[in-house]
Amino acid sequence: MKWEKADFRYEQPVEQTRREYSFEAGSTGEFLIKSIANAYWFFISDVDGDNCPFRPSCSTFFIESVAETNIPQGTLMFFDRFTRDMNVVKKHKHYPRVSSGYYYDPPDLYTLNENQIEYIPPSVIVEDE
Repeated sequence: MKWEKADFRYEQPVEQTRREYSFEAGSTGEFLIKSIANAYWFFISDVDGDNCPFRPSCSTFFIESVAETNIPQGTLMFFDRFTRDMNVVKKHKHYPRVSSGYYYDPPDLYTLNENQIEYIPPSVIVEDE
């Protein structure tokens, strides 16, 4: 019929990321990293939603930075990144973007040795990994 009730749905499909809240680890350090990441996912990321403007996401950044360096330095790198994530002013002038529109800021661009720092201009669009 012409005058039937219309079924308009304005919901955007949300792609839920499946989290693996596993505590299986081969060492004490790996168990500690997974525990911190699980706590971050459960108490901050899942409650706040997927609002991280960076790729890799903040929790992935933490895990990768600890794997690349060590627990204290990786934790400091994460907190530095997390505080930059909360600064919403003028990000577009500092970070390149991935093709999906997120800011590109992986842990392998961080180093304490200034001779190894790789600078990527903000105008560059990096391919999604």
